[in-house]
Amino acid sequence: MNIRFLFILTFLFHNLHAQIAFKTRHLELSIDPSGHVTQWTGRSSGKHYADSTRKSPLLVLYIGAQSESPSKASYNPKSKTLTLQYPQSKATLTVRVEEREEYLVFELIKALPETAIDKVVWGPFATSIGETVGEIVGVVRNGQFALGIQSLNVKTVGGFPSNNEGFELARGSAAQQTPSGSVLQAYALNRSKARNITVWDKNFPNMPVPPIPGETVRGSKIALFGCPEPQALELIGKIEVEQGLPHPLIDGVWSKISPQTGRSYLIANYTESNIDTLLEYTQKAGLMSLYHMDAFKSWGHYELSPAFFPNGVAGMQDCVKKANQKGIHLGAHTLTNFIQTHDPYVTPVPDKRLAKTGFSRLSAAVDSNATVIPVESPEYFANTHANWLHTVVIGEELIRYKKVSDEAPWRLLDCERGAFGTKKAAHSIGAEVGKLLDHPYEVFYPNLELQTEIARNLARRFNESGLSHLDFDGHEGCLAAGQGDYGIDLFAETFIRNTTHPVINGTSLSKHFYWHINTYCNWGEPWYGGFAESMQEYRINNQALLERNYLPNMLGWYLLTETTTLADMEWMLARAAGYNAGFAMATSLAALKNNSQTDNLLLAIRDWEQLRRARAFSQEQRERLKIPANEFHLVRTGENTWNLFPFHKSPEFVHEKTEKQPGEPTDSKWEYAMPDEEQFFQFKLLVREGEGTVKNPVFKIDNYSRVELPVELYPGEACYPLNDRQIRVMDEKGRQKKIVELPAPLPLLAKGGHVIAFNAHYSAMGNQPKVAVYFKSMGAPEGIRLP
Repeated sequence: MNIRFLFILTFLFHNLHAQIAFKTRHLELSIDPSGHVTQWTGRSSGKHYADSTRKSPLLVLYIGAQSESPSKASYNPKSKTLTLQYPQSKATLTVRVEEREEYLVFELIKALPETAIDKVVWGPFATSIGETVGEIVGVVRNGQFALGIQSLNVKTVGGFPSNNEGFELARGSAAQQTPSGSVLQAYALNRSKARNITVWDKNFPNMPVPPIPGETVRGSKIALFGCPEPQALELIGKIEVEQGLPHPLIDGVWSKISPQTGRSYLIANYTESNIDTLLEYTQKAGLMSLYHMDAFKSWGHYELSPAFFPNGVAGMQDCVKKANQKGIHLGAHTLTNFIQTHDPYVTPVPDKRLAKTGFSRLSAAVDSNATVIPVESPEYFANTHANWLHTVVIGEELIRYKKVSDEAPWRLLDCERGAFGTKKAAHSIGAEVGKLLDHPYEVFYPNLELQTEIARNLARRFNESGLSHLDFDGHEGCLAAGQGDYGIDLFAETFIRNTTHPVINGTSLSKHFYWHINTYCNWGEPWYGGFAESMQEYRINNQALLERNYLPNMLGWYLLTETTTLADMEWMLARAAGYNAGFAMATSLAALKNNSQTDNLLLAIRDWEQLRRARAFSQEQRERLKIPANEFHLVRTGENTWNLFPFHKSPEFVHEKTEKQPGEPTDSKWEYAMPDEEQFFQFKLLVREGEGTVKNPVFKIDNYSRVELPVELYPGEACYPLNDRQIRVMDEKGRQKKIVELPAPLPLLAKGGHVIAFNAHYSAMGNQPKVAVYFKSMGAPEGIRLP
């Protein structure tokens, strides 16, 4: 065979199988001639991190429901472009590749046929790393090395498009665990097409979503990186700065590493007249911010409420000035893009850009007083699953209806004309009837254009007032425009890019792109019980999620009421210290003034938070502080020293009513070894399920001391000593029901063994409830000093 011919064959074979390699300081990424990522290699170690059991296409395209991976890739080093071929779809995608020092940038700069492609997916890129998977931030790590994906613009959504809406119900999926490691993934949708899709997690089927002109898949852009694990967070910050992503600062430091991130805050409705008092409370507790729950006259335009701020913006500016002088942020709450029915976007003339789930037309003309509205189709009006305000818009009139007729001719029945302060009017046959998208909170929503305007309204209010703390609560409301996670990210980005100063912010939802904007995620509500009862498992389970996504630990909201005790507060503060987690303390000026322990509660918050933020607790202490069954008490002993007292609990003892022969005692007898030095008798008594009540329970200690509790407890209720002269009674939700005075102080209990007999009276026969009891004592102090 001709030697030259052999050389040509060898050259062609080599290039047919040649890998295209892109390099950074720490990573080499290999792409094969078919356009698939074949290897992630750590350059220092030579270790490979690709999952060879799964294919990893660089870009998958979708036309309709049909997906296609690339079959051919060619790289032009001069233009630094990678051309991907899709023969089945007769499509070509051109990707610009930029090799930065520590990361790679891939940008889809050309897509043919552009308008026909419905979506593209970056990856999923399969890796062998599965030890720690940051589903929100898009980073996976194994203790030594980290791999990551970052969406570099809002049109590129972190995760996988599991539905046409582009909404991910889970906390995040930019990175996902797999049996053999993990995948990294992102996508972009062609939003330039008019679509009819199911919106907001199946609430609004077949909803018409208008196009966004020019918003095709072209321009989708990601960064991929690999680096030693300890450098991953710093590298993301570098990507943010160099790629023009949001990079919020707190006191000049990136929020993700700022010592201010994750600090706790106070929620209370401050006013022009009470701001000084509430700032004093906030300062005494050493908290970061004072946050208002109801500052606005309405959501949408965000005029300040005259009930709190009679001088309007000037009054709020004065409050902010006073807070700034104390180093405290002021915040104001809203529900993201929710529009209240008394806002000018609704009344007296409804904005044409209110979101609508769909349309029909009048099948006959109606006058201004008609209470039956004839429509051509019932489709959007008969949605009983998600229809709370039953409101349609015709022209400039809002009309509420009770229900839709059961059969044709279709009619909206029992209508309220001129609803929400709009003007009643006559309407001609064929007039458009739009069903407004609403919510159980009795609000409406904007389309995407109006949503952008509302985000700017909110930013303007923060700019002119100086407010610097906001929760994007109800962030899911941004699904109303039909644009899924893109709409959620876009609202936050619009707000933050239109503010003139840093704004600390939280959210009800976590999203990959929004991660760059977000300061904290503080999930857990206080409305369902006491400190230990309200969503506690949920709060604790969130901590691992936050940690693997480089977010500060937060425990959610708690409620400080007139009856909150130091024991309640320290139970929560111990958990916060254990997880190094911040929290929000919701309260009111009345609760703070009427609780006799307010000063002690606020000083306890200050002390526990000071030690937590200084990392003064040892790792061994933190592990004990995490355990919900453990209780502690902290006492300051000097300027920089404290004693931490642990409480020791006995095993649980259970008493059941028994029937015995007349005269024979029915007491339960328990042996209790009290492990600590002499102190007053402490216990907790809980009534289990059953019928009737438990009355006047009695403890007999060592056949000598007798303690009778003048209480009556229902199933689920509990009681325990507040001190040696008072018994606190708690309801089934863990909230204080009352405090009962004892006729004599509780006896002292010495260290060592004791026999305790227990009995009680029951109000019902039959299935009487069991009574569970445990005893507790305060242990020896553990000294703690600020580092």
